[in-house]
Amino acid sequence: MFLACFVERLENGSAFYVEISAVMRAIEIANLRGWNKLWIETDSALMVLAAKNIKLIPCVLRNRWINCLILLQQMNYFITHIFREGNKCTDKLAAIGLTTQALTIWMEIPSFLNNMYVHDRLRLPNFRFNL
Repeated sequence: MFLACFVERLENGSAFYVEISAVMRAIEIANLRGWNKLWIETDSALMVLAAKNIKLIPCVLRNRWINCLILLQQMNYFITHIFREGNKCTDKLAAIGLTTQALTIWMEIPSFLNNMYVHDRLRLPNFRFNL
């Protein structure tokens, strides 16, 4: 079931920093919307580990992460790993996030994701080729 997606530009940081920031933003959005069920899929296996071990969260993000953990105590949540090839929508949103100027949230599937969303929901194979 689709509930929401968002993009937000982050100026600096490693891929892991961006991944943690995105997970925290998802938790914050869920809290603001009053959602008590949350399933976050990430293509970062390290993020899944970090969700269980605060020592893996960079110091500059740790206070915000602790606040997110407090929010998660009020929710039924899952943070799971999915291979990048299993979620084309996330790749597309990440690309858009590089050029966006402000946080943008969609409460319905944006038209540019329709085909990818159906593809992912049907669990059709995705292949990445480096030529």
